[in-house]
Amino acid sequence: MKISAVIITFNEEKNIRRAIESANWADEVLVVDSESTDKTRQIAESLGARVVVHPWEGFSKQKQFAVDRASFEWILSLDADEEVSPDLKKEIQNLKKSPEELSDGYRIPRLSFYMNRPIRHSGWYPDRQLRLFNRKKGKWNEVLIHESFQLEKSARTGNLRGDIFHFSVENAAHHHKMIGERYAPLSARQMFENGRTTSKLNILSAGPLAFFRSFILKGGFLDGFPGFVIARFGAHHAFLKHLLLWEMAKKNKSKLPE
Repeated sequence: MKISAVIITFNEEKNIRRAIESANWADEVLVVDSESTDKTRQIAESLGARVVVHPWEGFSKQKQFAVDRASFEWILSLDADEEVSPDLKKEIQNLKKSPEELSDGYRIPRLSFYMNRPIRHSGWYPDRQLRLFNRKKGKWNEVLIHESFQLEKSARTGNLRGDIFHFSVENAAHHHKMIGERYAPLSARQMFENGRTTSKLNILSAGPLAFFRSFILKGGFLDGFPGFVIARFGAHHAFLKHLLLWEMAKKNKSKLPE
């Protein structure tokens, strides 16, 4: 069982060293870079990664391209702002010792850090992701956001206990920008393409409902002040994606429920 650790990048000079160094035990580290203008590629190459430059095609297609270019069948898929924890590294290395007992893919819990604190509630954990898999047993699904690797129906799936550490948000301004420029527009577009509609009532209620779900139902209050901030930004994201969906439908002259 040989493993290719695969990472897609664009202007990730702040993060790429941490990601590669956490996966340097893999049999290969492959970085597929979408024409970065910073030092991402130089840093990756200096750390021994194989770097392939490929124009951006969207998250799913870019990750599928990376999987197809990997040297080995087994893939560990990482984002540039992620890190393999020591426990996960040890767990995967133990899997390699018993290849006859392998499943076709493994879901891995992802632990996000926010405001310098691990977030274990707020709906953010365990956030299991299928990130270790045999590439012959599936492919990345073609969605605009929240892409995932989809195994064949007959494939066997296992669960690992070690975490992937996630460092996605730098500060409040960065979080606000991510929602406004990426997550809300892509979510709205995905909803629109799936035939979803919204209404003025949904726009008004989406934010408060999202806050209540995150902070109360998902235990965000147990994460302290960071949990409150996460819930507040979650409310903004819910409001904005419904408003953008409403605007898309109006622009396309779709029938809008009141």
